[in-house]
Amino acid sequence: MTLTFDQDTYRSLLFEIAPKIIESEEEYQQALTLAEQLTFQKDLTPEETAIYQLLITLIEVYETENFPMDSSTPHEILQHLMEVSGTRQADLVGIIGSSGVVSEVVNGKRTISKAQAKALGDYFNLESSLFI
Repeated sequence: MTLTFDQDTYRSLLFEIAPKIIESEEEYQQALTLAEQLTFQKDLTPEETAIYQLLITLIEVYETENFPMDSSTPHEILQHLMEVSGTRQADLVGIIGSSGVVSEVVNGKRTISKAQAKALGDYFNLESSLFI
C-alpha cells in the first residue's frame, strides 16, 4: 500500500513547524529537538518524512558552518548516536549480531559490515554510509 503525499497536510506541518535557515544556537537546539522527536516516532507519514528530511538538511548546514569536525570513525558515530538516543549495547543485539559482536563493533575492535551498516541505518533512521 503506497501512501500518497497530501499537500494540505504538508502545508499545515510547515506552518506549525515553520522551518527556516538556522541562525542561532537556540534555533539549532529547537531543530534538533524536533528532528529527534521525528527520528524515534514510529510510522511517519510521507508529510512528516518530508519535514524530517528538511530539518536534517537545515541542521547539517548549520553544523557544517558552525561545528567543523574532523572525520569521525564509524564506531565513534555509533557511540555518539547511542549516547544521544539512550540506546544500550543490549538494544543492538539481534540487530547487528550477538552481544560479543555488538561490543566489538561499538568499541571499534571489529569493522562494521555492509549488512550491519544497513541494519544500523534502518534502526537509527539514517544513511547506512555513516557506518562504513
